[in-house]
Amino acid sequence: MSGSLNITAAMVDPALLDLPWDLPLEDWPEDSIAALPKGISRHLVRFVNLSGYVIAIKETSEDLARREYEMLRTLQRMDVPCVDPVAVISNRTDENGQPLEAVLVTRHLKFSLPYRALFSQALRPDTATRLVDALALLLVRLHIIGFFWGDVSLSNTLFRRDAGSFAAYLVDAETGKLYPGGGLSNGQRENDLEIARVNIAGELMDLEAGGRVEEGVDPLEVSERIVAQYRTLWKELTGWEVFPGGERWRISQRVDRLNDLGFDIDELAIKTDETGTQVRIQPKVVDAGHHSRRLLRLTGIDAQENQARRLLNDLDSYRATFGREGQDEEAIAHEWVAQVFEPVVRAIPRDLKGKLEPAEVFHQLLEHRWFMSQKQSRDVPLAEAVAAYIDDILRHRRDEATMITPPTGLITLPMGADEDDDWRSKV
Repeated sequence: MSGSLNITAAMVDPALLDLPWDLPLEDWPEDSIAALPKGISRHLVRFVNLSGYVIAIKETSEDLARREYEMLRTLQRMDVPCVDPVAVISNRTDENGQPLEAVLVTRHLKFSLPYRALFSQALRPDTATRLVDALALLLVRLHIIGFFWGDVSLSNTLFRRDAGSFAAYLVDAETGKLYPGGGLSNGQRENDLEIARVNIAGELMDLEAGGRVEEGVDPLEVSERIVAQYRTLWKELTGWEVFPGGERWRISQRVDRLNDLGFDIDELAIKTDETGTQVRIQPKVVDAGHHSRRLLRLTGIDAQENQARRLLNDLDSYRATFGREGQDEEAIAHEWVAQVFEPVVRAIPRDLKGKLEPAEVFHQLLEHRWFMSQKQSRDVPLAEAVAAYIDDILRHRRDEATMITPPTGLITLPMGADEDDDWRSKV
């Protein structure tokens, strides 16, 4: 490495200094590169192994790199789903002293994939719908905090599985601008929506031209869906609702609907007319993550929103099954984690742990157990469902985590216990 690097980072990993910064990114040696699926980018991007995890390195101008680094840090502080900024590295020169472009370094989001890698051969209609719905929710979250994206697309988003749906994460904030005070105007929101509609149509048409879209996927129809889904969400989250004064139960109903969508609210604006016969309410939404925060508070498990909802439902089922409704919620949650969730996670063989994140494994296991029970017309014990799920489903999935020199061997459920006393025979 020649010259003197400038590194801007909250915490600098010393291993960064060992990377070949005196080479253009396109010339980096293969032994430095991590083989991961990439989305489409206007800049050259490489994935690199670093200290047991993977980073994404993007060559760009120094001004753009610093601006995007600060924007991603700001969005993280606001609890927006986005990639983790690691560093900006500038003042790069090659071995002849010629200047090289600056780079933005971000941490690869484990268990995430670009949209092109979420299907093995061809994009199915239901997958396209779920991707667009996830992107619509992300766009609503961004607009609520006053963030104008400016380049909304599937390519600028990473997706993680979320209990049958997807959770979307912002990857490229290069064109974004934050208006934290007054928020976005309707014109700015509509501009972002139009950008999203055009970009998504183009991306899906590109897949269609390459024969990677199943029959039944209409790129234009799918791209229009993000507009409709966005407007439905925006109205539910921010719109005024008018109802007769005698139907005040609808205030709680509105709050429950927002919670079901995964949002908490800070306050409600409530107005009545002069006669008191009509009530108008408008929520002030705090942020998404209602179920995720509750699950984290009760169990310490960090999960996506739909995963959290599913795990909380299983926790409620556990409480009802064992007649614990009147007991302390946190104590029951601790017991459920120890007796149900953790044993299931430990049952996954070590060489399969990179397939899916633990909360998604648990969700899919519950689904598989339900289908087994329906097919066999009996309650399938959890232990039996775990074994079947591992052998029939999980073992045949491709890895969705980045595993750096994973240890070998298996971790299984404790054996040798009296079957009559085994939790697995009872849940």
